[in-house]
Amino acid sequence: MSNIIVILGKDVLQMESSRNPVSLKQDYPEPEALPSLLELISLNQVDGFDSFKPASSFQTFSLSATGTETSDVQNAANEPLSIDNLIHAVSISMPASPMQATSKSNENRVLFDGHGGDGFADGIADPSVASETLAKQVKFHSQPMPKGAAIDQPVNFSHHPSIRRLKDRRFDTFKTWQGKLEKQLSNLRGKPQERGPDQEVPQNSENEALPVDRYFDALEGPELDTLRPSEESVLPDDKTWPFLLRYPVSSFSICLGVSSQAIMWKTLATAPSTKFLHISLEVNRILWFISLVLVAIVSSIYLLKVIFFFEAVRREYFHPIRVNFFFSPWIALLFLCLGVPPSIAENLPEALWYVLMVPIFCLELKIYGQWMSGGQRRLSKVANPSNHLSIVGNFVGALLGASMGLKEGPIFFFAVGLAHYTVLFVTLYQRLPTNATLPKELHPVFFLFVAVPSVASMAWAKIQGSFDHGSRIAYFIALFLYFSLAVRVKFFCGFKFSLAWWAYTFPMTGAAIAAIRYSSEVTNIVNQTLSVILSAVATLIVTALLVTTIIHAFVLRDLFPNDIAIAISERKPKPHRKWFHRRNGSSYHARCKKDADLETCFNPPKTDKN
Repeated sequence: MSNIIVILGKDVLQMESSRNPVSLKQDYPEPEALPSLLELISLNQVDGFDSFKPASSFQTFSLSATGTETSDVQNAANEPLSIDNLIHAVSISMPASPMQATSKSNENRVLFDGHGGDGFADGIADPSVASETLAKQVKFHSQPMPKGAAIDQPVNFSHHPSIRRLKDRRFDTFKTWQGKLEKQLSNLRGKPQERGPDQEVPQNSENEALPVDRYFDALEGPELDTLRPSEESVLPDDKTWPFLLRYPVSSFSICLGVSSQAIMWKTLATAPSTKFLHISLEVNRILWFISLVLVAIVSSIYLLKVIFFFEAVRREYFHPIRVNFFFSPWIALLFLCLGVPPSIAENLPEALWYVLMVPIFCLELKIYGQWMSGGQRRLSKVANPSNHLSIVGNFVGALLGASMGLKEGPIFFFAVGLAHYTVLFVTLYQRLPTNATLPKELHPVFFLFVAVPSVASMAWAKIQGSFDHGSRIAYFIALFLYFSLAVRVKFFCGFKFSLAWWAYTFPMTGAAIAAIRYSSEVTNIVNQTLSVILSAVATLIVTALLVTTIIHAFVLRDLFPNDIAIAISERKPKPHRKWFHRRNGSSYHARCKKDADLETCFNPPKTDKN
């Protein structure tokens, strides 16, 4: 809109428009005398006062491609100030972008055209002419200009999102060298690496281990593998991690389940009490070779993880539950030695037993020492059913050593295992408030209660040379624990499948093998039937898990999800202050939350009485 500035003079001022047909006339009284401090000046004497130097003739501005609006200006500079030579100050509205020139808001503006006044009708702009004028305007298309194109420099595309996805360095924290070799090679080429804001590496990731309390605060679930809602993962959760990062140490559980089946079928084929089944040793041979291939594959893959992602392995070792699975590869090798077919080897060298028991002994020195030290990893705080994996290795080693003819070594490990199993058994049964990892509900992990007494009965029978009273006591304890869990099978439904379930199959197989050994010592129809039933159940469970594993691996392709258990942050997030508390249910729910009896929670009373 044009701005009109009128300067009062001594004469009577009248304002009219020579271009518009309507004239406005108004009389003004004589102006009063101005004080001497004020001086009347003309607008032309003020330099740069929203005006321009008038042209000697009429000057016409038409609508440009940028969408500017102007009007015809008539100025007679040499004539005295009057209505006819009134200066019109023009304000030009510049659009923010070329696209604004074609916006709907410009259709309501007054357009001035100098081509014979074709765009006006009675002094009013014709919208049809204006729209035709806009249609003929040049269209501007915005084009992106890469950084450095205006100046003669190479363009750097390293920060482009697609390039960042290809060179994601957020996993460098868990790499063995954390990209140091790549950084050194880049420095030698004279191109130092640039690290984005989302690629920062924590400072303490190399020096300090995560405390066990951090795992309890950040994770939940029976296996401590689920991130709490208030926590954040240090690795991206919107993409699939590298395969080695997603490969857990619990994968050795598959080896435990299959190799224990090889031992069971060897026992079924050679035990006197099961001769009526006429089972061939060929089944044992096939299962043993399958177990050997599985151990080789799983061990090779995890060895690659140790080489390339050692930080992830270290975090698994400090995990209060995953640390027990580091006994699994050595127990699987002991199972292979126990289940070797007679056609391959009748007697194994004694040196092999010492080679396999040294790693177990070193792990026990570390784990058992933490249980007794009274620190963060004391047994009363980290006790969970998976600790049986760190106990059962003693009895499996004792069983193998006694089978080779050794005496002192098997008794030593049997004594160490018996002492720590007694403490662990009592701790788990008490359900102390400090047992942060002990799940409130039943889980397949509880079948590990059966593993230790089953293997211990066979180990002591091999040491003593007969299934005596000590062996029978351990066998009956295992049998009772087996039945007490089997009658509550409905409580084991509804859990997400994981590879750790394989570790819960060999206790059932161990109970079946112990039943076969006992039926050979006390032969009757009841013991023989029981041994066959337990063997059939163990075989069905392993077969079902094998089929489930294949489906998750090749059909659903979710066998190895992102391992959140190793991706927790080093520091606890800032707590949010709670301004109110919400009551959740009746006093019955409160009792269930405070370590109430399991059957009471599943069968709530109809009335809440004190």
